[in-house]
Amino acid sequence: MKQNGLTGELVAEFFGTLVLILLGDGVVANVGLAPRLAAPAYNWNTITIGWAFAVIVAVYIAGGVSGAHINPAVTIALAVKRGFPWGKVGPYIIAQMLGAFAGALCVYLVYRDGLVAAGMPNVWSTGPGSVFGSAFWGGTGGDPVGSYSLITAGIAEFFGTMVLLWGVLASGDERNLGLKNNLGPFLVGFTVLAVGLSLGGPSGYSINPARDLGPRIFGTLVGTAGLWDDPAYALIVPVLIPAIAGAIGVFVYDWFITPFLPGGNK
Repeated sequence: MKQNGLTGELVAEFFGTLVLILLGDGVVANVGLAPRLAAPAYNWNTITIGWAFAVIVAVYIAGGVSGAHINPAVTIALAVKRGFPWGKVGPYIIAQMLGAFAGALCVYLVYRDGLVAAGMPNVWSTGPGSVFGSAFWGGTGGDPVGSYSLITAGIAEFFGTMVLLWGVLASGDERNLGLKNNLGPFLVGFTVLAVGLSLGGPSGYSINPARDLGPRIFGTLVGTAGLWDDPAYALIVPVLIPAIAGAIGVFVYDWFITPFLPGGNK
């Protein structure tokens, strides 16, 4: 991190986010297309576990160089309340967006045959039009009886992103229980798993503006239909709300946890 300065950090953010999307959107494509397992593989649990390990691997890869933000919501939050330099925020976010776009390209190359055969479905982004875009109430296998509203999905993203930041902050807080021996990435990954399993239904749990917007742009370029049918949703729920919620999450952590840890307030 100190040897290469900002350039090395940006390369790490780019590559870490690329790996995140390669594995994260990769599991969506694998489960959605399921050439070997068919319908039984179309499973939300598989998606959430795949994304959790995508985060763990990406954080381990980039963490020693850039801190592995791999998420504009994390970058903004750390600048707001943890002293991350504001001058690095813009470059970090650009690197994350480019990495997410490149990660989507890699998923396309891996699954191109299946994606083309299936009519280029939306394995790229969350919300309406994604492979899990409808809400199924009343049991598995039934017809969708409705979809979540923009407001409800936004609330889910708000709380999901705050929970993510609480996990990120706790993983690196030596005054809290603290994770030794470089186990912090596992807490972050399991936090993403918990968010996906518990709060991911209404919105698909973007909780990361780059994770959604970069692949959404790529998906548009390769012909996935419907990605911008509701542009207000596409820009507000998975992008704007996480960017705001992450910063709020830091304040909440410092209101409810930090004052009561050994050493008091930061």
